[in-house]
Order: sequence, then C-alpha cells, then structure tokens
Amino acid sequence: MTLADEVVAQIASAADADVASQLARYFQVRPGGYGEGDVVVGVRLGELRRIARPYARRPFDPDDWLPLLRSAVHEHRLLALVAMATRSGVGDEIERTLITRTYLANTAHVNGWDLVDASAAPILGRYVRDHDRSVLDELARSESVWERRIAIVSTHALIRAGESADTFRIADALLDDPHDLIHKATGWMLREVGARVSQDALRAYLDDRAPRMPRTALRYAVEHLDADERRHYRALR
Repeated sequence: MTLADEVVAQIASAADADVASQLARYFQVRPGGYGEGDVVVGVRLGELRRIARPYARRPFDPDDWLPLLRSAVHEHRLLALVAMATRSGVGDEIERTLITRTYLANTAHVNGWDLVDASAAPILGRYVRDHDRSVLDELARSESVWERRIAIVSTHALIRAGESADTFRIADALLDDPHDLIHKATGWMLREVGARVSQDALRAYLDDRAPRMPRTALRYAVEHLDADERRHYRALR
C-alpha cells in the first residue's frame, strides 16, 4: 500500500457526514460559490494534522504526496499541504527547495482559502526569506484569486522575521483587487505588520492608502489600533 493509499484510508475512516455538510457551507462549494465543485468528506484540520504527523517525519518525496495534492477531495489536498509545510520547517535546503518547487508547480490545487493559509507562509514565505522574492510579485499579478492570496499570505513569514516592505509592496499590487478573499487576506497581513513589526509603519502606510483601500481590508488592518485611530482611518475611506 502506498503512502497516499494509507492516508486516504485514514481520512475516509475519520470522515463525518455532518461535518462535511458544515464544511461545504463554510467553503462555499455550492454552485456559484468560490469553492464550487470541491469535494468535502468531513474531516477538520486538527484531525488532519494528527493523521499527517507520522508521515511528515519522512523526507519529502513528490511521488508520495502528489496523488493527494492533486486529489478532487479537499481534505486530501489539505493534509498533503500540512505535511509539506511541516517538512519545509524541518528539512534541509535541498528538501525545502524541492517542496517549494512542487508547491509552485501545483498552485492550481491550492484552491481554497484554508489550503492557502495552511501552506503559503510556511512553504513559500519561509523559502523566499533567503531567495529571490519576485515570485510573490508574479503571483500577485495572477488571474487566479488563489495565487494572489498565496502572494500576500506568504509575506506572513517575512513579517514574523520582522520585515514589512514585501507586505506593503504586495498589498499595493492588490489594492484594487475585486475579490473579498483578497481584501481579507491583505487586511490581515497589514494588521500583522502593526502587531509584529511596527504600528508606526502601519500608520504611515494607512495615512497614504486608507482612502483607496477596500472597506474590508481597511477594517481588518486597523483592528489592533485604538478606537480613535480606527475611526480616523475609516473616515478617510
């Protein structure tokens, strides 16, 4: 039995129809929703992390994980990404590079906000801390909402390292984005800059950009500022 077969069997054993119904609504798999056509079997992230844990102790081999990453089942893809993210944090430079290349070659399957949020920073963000960051700009220009979300959420790893320039640059590239999922992610990352790097840097950014920022992005960005400042920046909008 292959690794993928073992994982699929464990996910099937843990699947719950009631949870599947809840997750289907949450991820909008309905017709016209952003997750339209996805298949959800009903396993929550915490349980997927538990299942993934022993497999993530093995060095990354794309042949093990690509059948899961390319699966029609949402939880298969999420577990594969969780394992890849874990290995990216513990493997050497060669393994980290292989994981990142595999990730970038398969972004079509990182097609849900939870899939992006579980993987972008620990895989791509961690990698670009020590490598060329232009891939973030390329993803920010993508027609895919998921690749654009990968671009901004990846900067969380840089924020954690005390950097904000890349977040501001990618936020600028996404300032006029039409999708609410991008507004939320951009506001989230800006809020993280204020929380982890510098509130003054966040204020300087908002002083200039708040008048044109989408309302949702601005609301997320100012959440950790005091009440007077929140009112000030919302009034600019």
